[in-house]
Amino acid sequence: MSVTDILSPKDIEAALSSCKAAGSFDYKIFFSKVGLSGKTPDQVKKIFSILDRDKSGFIEEDELQNFLQNFAPDARALTPDETKIFLTAGDSDGDGKIGVDGFQVDQ
Repeated sequence: MSVTDILSPKDIEAALSSCKAAGSFDYKIFFSKVGLSGKTPDQVKKIFSILDRDKSGFIEEDELQNFLQNFAPDARALTPDETKIFLTAGDSDGDGKIGVDGFQVDQ
């Protein structure tokens, strides 16, 4: 399964275009533009499982840094500041990782 099984390639392109410049990534804007905000909890869980590359059940900092590359292989990596903001937003218990519940709440 890939993200394009759930999200439209056109929406993915629009979302990636909105954050091409370093420092311009805002997860709320990205999630809205990519179409995640309108997906069912089951669809969001499927996207989460794709983003959880090591299949640990969590998205850790290194996976977040490469978050955009899940949508397009040539997308840029998030900056350390963008990664930290994103992680903090979804890390509800302060353990340094995002579970599927934190991912859904903040999308």
